[in-house]
Amino acid sequence: MAMVTAPSPTRNAPSSWTRIAVMTLALVGAIMILLVAFALPGINSGFHHVPVAVVAPAQQAAALTARLEQAVPGGFDVRVLTSAEQARKQILDREVYGALLLGDSGITLDIASAASPAMATALTQAMTPLGEAMSIPVQVQDVRPFPTDDPKGYGLSAGALPLALGGWIAAVGIMAGVRGARQRLITAAGFAVFGGLGMVAILQYWFGTIDGSYWFTSLGAMLGAGAACFAVLGLQRMLGRAGLGLAVIALILLGSPLSGLTSAPEMLPAPWGTVGQLLPPGATGTLLRNLALFDGAATSRPMLVLAGWLIAGLALFGAGTLRHQRRTPDPRRTGTLAPTA
Repeated sequence: MAMVTAPSPTRNAPSSWTRIAVMTLALVGAIMILLVAFALPGINSGFHHVPVAVVAPAQQAAALTARLEQAVPGGFDVRVLTSAEQARKQILDREVYGALLLGDSGITLDIASAASPAMATALTQAMTPLGEAMSIPVQVQDVRPFPTDDPKGYGLSAGALPLALGGWIAAVGIMAGVRGARQRLITAAGFAVFGGLGMVAILQYWFGTIDGSYWFTSLGAMLGAGAACFAVLGLQRMLGRAGLGLAVIALILLGSPLSGLTSAPEMLPAPWGTVGQLLPPGATGTLLRNLALFDGAATSRPMLVLAGWLIAGLALFGAGTLRHQRRTPDPRRTGTLAPTA
């Protein structure tokens, strides 16, 4: 005769006032932390060692550099170049954000709004008063704008974050709806591949935000989505709920506000701009921008960052799976079916 175990009275009892108070304070604290994380980088944004070029004779280049330092102390990392062609190449290679070219007709400011519309606007606003103070007119030339269908690049800044953060959502969905370690890995790989293809297709053929190689840009999007998804799966598999908490910190609490997608990493206070580029959202945004709009310039670092997150996630997932298998009774010896991971 089967015995029916009565439910524990404490299990269904209402939560104590102490638990309610602790939970309330924890939720309020979480909201405050989110507010600080998302608002503080923007409030403290500005020029922080922004790389710019100056093309002028040595004496005049020194004078321009001194005026820039006086206007914004520590704001610019000035490189003195010898020609306009060299300056343009460094802009398109993502080595500098802009260049001041001193000529007979005045100063020309070369910018690339596709690198960062916020940075291009800020440089224009900073350099125009400089020319007025020197009684020299300043002309602005955009050497790499966004395509005309999305001249402000809203699609890129809006699209890269969902791609990286979507990795967290996908991983949580996979953990909830897919059973089996191998099946979860296959589902995550499918999400990365088809998610990357679909996201870039929308950005390029619907929004018109980018105009580079669709397939190369899609490969970058796949890497970004896969890095985020596999990192979450690995952290959860190895560390459980603590791993999910670490993933939230890396992708949402720090990754999103420090990504620099809506401004530029150099406009965030040090060292947060650098930290943001070491997290999946920032690395994904930089990789997509450089692949789609700058012919793949300066992509080595974000690719290495994302590859590191992806490999680390796979390693954690594999280690966690092996540990789970060791702890699970062998059904051949016990005569029972082991639970599917």
